[in-house]
Amino acid sequence: MDDFISEIKKRRTFAIISHPDAGKTTLTEKFLLYGGAINQAGSVKGKATAKHAVSDWMEIEKERGISVTSSVLQFNYGGYCINILDTPGHQDFSEDTYRTLMAADSAVMVIDGSKGVEAQTRKLFKVCVMRHIPIFTFINKMDREAMDTFELLDDIEKELGIATCPINWPIGSGKAFRGVYDRNTRELEIFSGTKKGTAVGEVQKAPIDSERAREIVTEEQYEHLEEEIELLDGASAEFDQELVDKGELSPVFFGSALTNFGVETFLRHFLQMTAPPLPRMSDKGEIDPMAEKEFSAFVFKIQANMNKAHRDRIAFMRICSGEFDAGMDVFHIQGGKKVRLSQPQQLMASERKMVEKAYGGDIIGVFDPGIFSIGDTLTNSSERFAYEGIPTFAPEHFARVRQVDTMKRKQFIKGINQIAQEGAIQIFQEFNTGMEEIIVGVVGVLQFDVLKYRLKNEYNVEIHMENLPYEHIRWIENEEIDMDKLTGTSDMKKIKDLKDRPLLLFVHSWSIRMVLDRNPGLLLSEFGRS
Repeated sequence: MDDFISEIKKRRTFAIISHPDAGKTTLTEKFLLYGGAINQAGSVKGKATAKHAVSDWMEIEKERGISVTSSVLQFNYGGYCINILDTPGHQDFSEDTYRTLMAADSAVMVIDGSKGVEAQTRKLFKVCVMRHIPIFTFINKMDREAMDTFELLDDIEKELGIATCPINWPIGSGKAFRGVYDRNTRELEIFSGTKKGTAVGEVQKAPIDSERAREIVTEEQYEHLEEEIELLDGASAEFDQELVDKGELSPVFFGSALTNFGVETFLRHFLQMTAPPLPRMSDKGEIDPMAEKEFSAFVFKIQANMNKAHRDRIAFMRICSGEFDAGMDVFHIQGGKKVRLSQPQQLMASERKMVEKAYGGDIIGVFDPGIFSIGDTLTNSSERFAYEGIPTFAPEHFARVRQVDTMKRKQFIKGINQIAQEGAIQIFQEFNTGMEEIIVGVVGVLQFDVLKYRLKNEYNVEIHMENLPYEHIRWIENEEIDMDKLTGTSDMKKIKDLKDRPLLLFVHSWSIRMVLDRNPGLLLSEFGRS
């Protein structure tokens, strides 16, 4: 039992979020480098020819240089077993980010020092704040010209409504970047150019009041640093672990992922400031991994065709309690029956390794024959329970979709259904027709491109898309409503989801109020039920 608890205590499970090009993938690689999981940034260990970042595996990601799916990576460092959940960096995939955050205990927010919090990613970061989980900020690219440091912190506080506490402080930026000042030890950590893609050499340290410190930085930089420290000590929030745990205070670090500077310092501090796997809420109360011995987990992501040769489907699950053994039988709550978790694996992007054992806090992928849905609970506990569901975001963009070659109807239906089961898109039909007319709803328009690309590349089906003008969707809560007698507006459309539940689409938000006024007793909801 002691071994079991010590294994869980070692676990740290976090998500990395950022806007595109902030250096999230580079930072992830450097973590893996320190953990010995890879020996050269940009390639998986032993695969020196791999040119793409280890966490981007889908073809479209490589072509566009963006992450559109969440990868799961595991490595060991300093006695900890670390699970990194890499998330899409684009706001069009904020729903996938939200689901991934449901499986994480904390988040690392990567910000480009020259740009601050960018407008297009406020939504993405706010998704993080919504979860009330600890958020750690890494301000990256300090080896390039950066914004004023106080301005950067102000930006984070204003945009995200979260207080900041700098753990270290940059000395210059761009060509004048000399390193960081550690506020706790009162030492300068000196930056020296490292070879790209290699592990960092020794970091030089010098107390701020030493002769060595004055030799390293210019007199102007030294005076500027002293002024900033004085200002900082008087104005910034004190470090408070309790506020960090509540997601109300973000510890801030500065560095350069590309040159490896500040990454290991950040990793060490982060591991000390984060907690082992946290309890999770279920319909029978909190399930504490330190107290609950029986295995339990929930599915937060499903991914089809991770390996083109196998045409397989993987369900990713967060283990919340107990111990996992390969091939074990567990009870699938939503399916109401026992299932065997076969081919359990952990991933290094598209590289897979079979897992024999895993513990609370770990993320594993299991083969899914088509029985799992996002939010499903699996457990060995004699007392059956389900973890809290994962909410569905209301789509904001809609298109009518049909296959170009009518002979490929079967592949089209299979492909679009599988992609919908992953949660990337939502599918609807015209109210009184069969599957002839398919309407696809997405949270961000980039999802349409991904759908088109994946149907062509994974299912060999070309599609024609016709954008629809609707922007608002509502589920009908009271099932007894007669849809044929519903009094609508000229910009309203009746549709149904895959479970035959009726929905309404609207072009204008004011039409929703009008339809409610015209149909007394009608109950509309912004969220779908799983």
